[in-house]
Amino acid sequence: MNAYRSTESSSLGGRGLLLSRRTLLTGAAAGIAVGLQSRPAGAVVKLDVTQGNVQPMPIALPDFVGGAPADTDIGRNVTQVITANLKRSGLFAPIDPQAFIERISNIDAVPRFADWRAINAQALVTGRMTRQPDGRLKAEFRLWDVAASQQLTGQQYFTAPDNWRRIAHIISDAIYQRLTGEMGYFDSRVVFVDESGSKEQRVKRLAIMDQDGANVRYLTRGDDLVVTPRFSPSTQEITYMSFGGREPRVFLLNIETGQREIVGNFPNMSFSPRFSPDGQRVVMSLQQGSNSNLYVMDLRSKAMTRLTDTAAIDTAPSYSPDGTRICFESDRGGTQQIYIMGAGGGAAQRISFGQGRYATPVWSPRGDAIAFTKMGQGDFAIGVMKPDGSGERILTEGYHNEGPTFAPNGRVLMFFRDPGGNSGPSLYTIDITGRNEQRVPTPGFASDPAWSPLLS
Repeated sequence: MNAYRSTESSSLGGRGLLLSRRTLLTGAAAGIAVGLQSRPAGAVVKLDVTQGNVQPMPIALPDFVGGAPADTDIGRNVTQVITANLKRSGLFAPIDPQAFIERISNIDAVPRFADWRAINAQALVTGRMTRQPDGRLKAEFRLWDVAASQQLTGQQYFTAPDNWRRIAHIISDAIYQRLTGEMGYFDSRVVFVDESGSKEQRVKRLAIMDQDGANVRYLTRGDDLVVTPRFSPSTQEITYMSFGGREPRVFLLNIETGQREIVGNFPNMSFSPRFSPDGQRVVMSLQQGSNSNLYVMDLRSKAMTRLTDTAAIDTAPSYSPDGTRICFESDRGGTQQIYIMGAGGGAAQRISFGQGRYATPVWSPRGDAIAFTKMGQGDFAIGVMKPDGSGERILTEGYHNEGPTFAPNGRVLMFFRDPGGNSGPSLYTIDITGRNEQRVPTPGFASDPAWSPLLS
């Protein structure tokens, strides 16, 4: 795991640091187990997430025990975050603690599995939080297969007490991955545009938060209009467009230091900047008269390369995970549609052919799907299709949905919905199967979300 730090400050001037996972888990990530006979792999409980209609797995999550009252309080908080994460995924059904028969007081003892089978728990999580002599917090958890009476995994972590929420997300990911076979996405963040004020005088600030809506921090002050923030996959930077001054510009912002730099000075309007998978380039759309074309800038040399040369509007580019292709929207065929071309430019192939117009394409981290906004007959739908244009599926529709972004495991999409009128936009998540649509809590109105990779 690569070490890095990211800002905890509520403004650009702060330097509160969130530790890297490597630093956070110093001396840890060691497996823990109790002496139970292993069972064959086929006997282990596992949630099949390949089907469209997944029955959520009943899972029991007793409060993590603590060695002292303060540790007990932190343990309860950690349990609440893990429970909320798993429930929000739509793949797990946490059991009401009032139904528990056994009361967990010692996670080193083997649970009474019959008691957990009696309440239909398929999986059980036990944990403990203990303050160490050096002031650090030791977090331990075990995941149990109730039917097989078997421990599936166990880990321990050491960290500063203030990092308890981050630990909860890391444990959530470990449980999710062990029971689904897919990478988790809870230890990640979302950058978005926070909107406040009346519709006529809306103030837009860049903000960042944990994927569950906690720990909101503001990255800009609202002096300039900001749109389309995007994470770098390899550094603690975001790129975004700002309308400060006379001309809109594309900026890079280091969310650790608060340092901001202009990607380049362009004579005309620039749109929709997005990083390449290696974080070394930014692709964007530059307006030229009544049309716009795609360009890519090498961030080290600042050299610009033109990728398209048409009389149309080409915009909203997004790289494939392997960096070899770019999807984008263009009206070169008469209406807004999605096209794909090589990362170096050249001939483009249209992949959207349904009724209506298509916009804001974004490639899944898995590489197997492209999400989009589809517009027609007053509706704005969020959907996915395969990179060859086949298998189009609408996940949610209504007025006004826009701007999908994938979770780092490609399982969940976040987007924003603006009902119009005197109201404002809000963030929502939905599973790629079209199930489990949920609103994401934010302090005010919110739009233009972009999901980070898993924190390192």
